[in-house]
Amino acid sequence: MTALILNYFRENSGRFWGMLAAHVQVSILSLGIAVLIGVPAGFLCVRWKKAQKYITGLFSVLRVIPSLAILLLMVPIMGTGTAPAVVALVLLAVPPILMNTVAGLEGVPPFMLETAEGVGMNPTQVWTKVRFPLAMPMILTGIKTAAVEIVASATLASKIGAGGLGDIIFAGIGLFKTELLLIGGMSVALLSLLTGLIFAIIEKSTMKHRTV
Repeated sequence: MTALILNYFRENSGRFWGMLAAHVQVSILSLGIAVLIGVPAGFLCVRWKKAQKYITGLFSVLRVIPSLAILLLMVPIMGTGTAPAVVALVLLAVPPILMNTVAGLEGVPPFMLETAEGVGMNPTQVWTKVRFPLAMPMILTGIKTAAVEIVASATLASKIGAGGLGDIIFAGIGLFKTELLLIGGMSVALLSLLTGLIFAIIEKSTMKHRTV
């Protein structure tokens, strides 16, 4: 098996790196859009409580839908390719970012907010200098969860023509080649672990803000 794996990389190294690059590109794009939606949506939920049940309710429903189902639902709407894959991955990634943003912002101790107001901070300063910095570790945890989910689910996105490491896995299934399944599966697993490690380092660097 080792010989088959080594032979694959000798003959297909360029193609492998191309698929890895496509996987990373789709994942980063999807995560970036999800953050731009999830964090502001979480702010709106905390800022205007009446909107919270509607926003969180909508994304809570999306969270329980299987990844493959969302991807396949995009096909009749947007066709195949990268665009529908990104939309589907964004829908999967927004809920953990949204929920953690809400939890982080609501979890700021009231006395910290009272102290900030007592020293003369205006509402905008309270949000930008107190609430968001203190909530950042929780928000980053949600982003990390979303990132790992995106990396894993992007594998399925190859089913709708988005490319990526999923191409290797599905080729292995179609050709009954175990070495392809191992190469694809291990690559996705390592990429997921690397993603988690990167965010763990970022989270650790933000813990200095939790001086409450």
